[in-house]
Amino acid sequence: MTHPLKKEGKFSYLEIGEGTPIIIMHGLMGGLSNFDGVVNFFPDKGYKVVIPELPIYNMPILKTNVKNIAVYVSDFIEHKGYDKVMLLGNSLGGHIGLMVTKLFPEKVKALVITGSSGLYESAMGETYPKRGDYDYIKQKAENVFYDPAIATKEIVDEVYDSVNDRNKLIRTLSIAKSAIRHNMAKDLPHMPNPTCIIWGKNDTVTPPEVAEEFHELLPDSDLYWIDKCGHAAMMEHPDTFNDLLYAWLQKRGY
Repeated sequence: MTHPLKKEGKFSYLEIGEGTPIIIMHGLMGGLSNFDGVVNFFPDKGYKVVIPELPIYNMPILKTNVKNIAVYVSDFIEHKGYDKVMLLGNSLGGHIGLMVTKLFPEKVKALVITGSSGLYESAMGETYPKRGDYDYIKQKAENVFYDPAIATKEIVDEVYDSVNDRNKLIRTLSIAKSAIRHNMAKDLPHMPNPTCIIWGKNDTVTPPEVAEEFHELLPDSDLYWIDKCGHAAMMEHPDTFNDLLYAWLQKRGY
């Protein structure tokens, strides 16, 4: 990703294009570059793509939880002066998007989730990488994808560095526990915001039945599958992901 980060007060973010804002929330181990496919596609279609750096590693440890990061995203939306936005999140980012939609529904025009936590406890923390063991971390990173080759050395190195940084590790475990506590099964039926669910058929982190449960519980959702695809559809099949999402936005008049 070659676009420079903008820094304003407590916010650092990427902003590309003009039009209706699509705010992207990265996952726990996901860098901003995981969404390169989205960044390269949607600005040419009349959307502004915005990726704030989430303060997962900067908040006080007792405040490092899903709800506070959702409040941070809401503050960012206000800071930018956006009226209504579309939220797009993968994994923990999807969970944060769901929490923003629950707490601040008036700010959310539509929500897009892929491989999201929020319903399924095993998505977070149960097999958290052992510190120091590079091969184990490499295997875990590869398991996220249907095609293990997607887990490049750069991706594995990034995860390895995170789990061997004590500050990051403590906060990662804190947010993982928070994600388990913030199960949203009871909230989803009261969240009428239009939601697009795009899921890998071969996701082993948040299996297909999780997507089906999201679809069942959310009042206004559409569910799309991508075959031969794991936990991060926008990385593994960026073209298919973009086509599905763009068609959904067109269908909904966004």
